[in-house]
Amino acid sequence: MANHKSALKRHKQSLVHQARNRSNRTRVKNAVKAVQAAVRGEDHALAEQKLVSATSVLSKAAQKGAIHWRKAARKISRLARAVNAQAKNS
Repeated sequence: MANHKSALKRHKQSLVHQARNRSNRTRVKNAVKAVQAAVRGEDHALAEQKLVSATSVLSKAAQKGAIHWRKAARKISRLARAVNAQAKNS
């Protein structure tokens, strides 16, 4: 571990950022799982509702830098495709 005052501060900041990013990534995973579960459960109204909230969570995580913005866009696109396919099949 570093001994300089500025390096110690950066280390503390990195721990705070690491915890915040972990929290955001966990929220993303849970939101994605909720949409996928709703799609598997054949409940289209619930799937659309979960998709809206997952889109928000993914966009916020990308905005904060917890995940890459292209990864967020890719996940949103794939979830939307799954929900739309479910609508066609019902």
